[in-house]
Parts: sequence; structure tokens; C-alpha cells
Amino acid sequence: MEQLRSFIAIELPDELRQKLGELEARLKSGGQTQVRWVNPNSIHLTLKFLGNIAAASVSEITRAVEEAARGIPPFSLKVTDAGVFPDMKRARVAWVGLRGEMDKLLQLQKNVESNLELLGFPAEPRAFTPHLTFVRVNERASPEVRRGFAQLVARTKFEGGNMDVDAVSLIRSQLSRAGAIYSRLSLVKLKILPEY
Repeated sequence: MEQLRSFIAIELPDELRQKLGELEARLKSGGQTQVRWVNPNSIHLTLKFLGNIAAASVSEITRAVEEAARGIPPFSLKVTDAGVFPDMKRARVAWVGLRGEMDKLLQLQKNVESNLELLGFPAEPRAFTPHLTFVRVNERASPEVRRGFAQLVARTKFEGGNMDVDAVSLIRSQLSRAGAIYSRLSLVKLKILPEY
């Protein structure tokens, strides 16, 4: 039975991906060598990582996401600021943050999490922290490299603009030597429910 490594995510508009590419170019000029830059075309807002799923379960998972999206209209997020996880001394990941209609995003993610739990996918033990990852620091990087990179990120201003969210995707992730290759398995549109 074919297994598909997959996750549920919100895909980014091309304009935002271009701005993230410009941000990476500015940071690369800092000469950082022990970091892995995420291809801007691969950046997305993950709502739920599923791991390997059976190809035959794509329609069932899509229906669960449709149910999770019911009653949540399209919404807008503002992409702004850059930071690192977990902190300035031990930077492992660089991210840009999200603001705006966070109540709708958080409700959507919560619905996705609970609907997929009913299908046997374990709930994520950590709280959902919406962000877009654009750099991963090499595991072998020294504390000095981690600190220096975190300081570079902290000094960098970023305004990605607004992002209209009107759909959620089930995405396949195929691992390769060149990095992950993503392909959409299904798309669920957010819509305003009619009032009666």
C-alpha cells in the first residue's frame, strides 16, 4: 500500500514568497555558513503534520479538513517581524511572525487538530505557535555561531505585508537529496456560510 508523507498547511501567495526570498538574500550577506536556507517556494504555514498516510485515505482526510473549515470564512494575516526559536543563545530556527485575524487561524487549526485526532492522528502535545520557518541552523553549529546568527536576525526588519487566507491544502512531502519536494493532494476552500 502506497504511503504518502504529508501535512495540512496554508500555502503562501507568490508575492510573499518573493519577499521572503529578498529577506533571505539580505541575511545571506551576513556570511552565515552553518545554516540551511529554506527555498521560499517551499515555505508554508503548517497546521498539522501527519507523517505517512495511506494513499487511499486522502479523500477521508480531505473530508475531515472540509468539516474543520466549515463556518470559518476567509481571513487576513499580516506577515511581519523575524525571530529565532528557542532563544537568542540557542537559535535552531529563524522564523517570521503572523498577526491579524489570529482568532480565525487558531480556530481553524484547532478544528483540524481535533477532526484528525478522530481519524487516529495523535494530537500535537505542544501549543500551536503560528510562524513561517525560513532558516534552520546546522545541528553542529557552535554556540557562538547560533548567537551571531540570532543577533543578525534580530537586527533585520521585515514587513511581508498582508496575506489573504481562503484555502487549506493537504500536501505531500517527498524527501530528496536536494530537499523536500511538495505537491498538493487536495485543496479545501474557506467560504462564508449563507445566513438564513
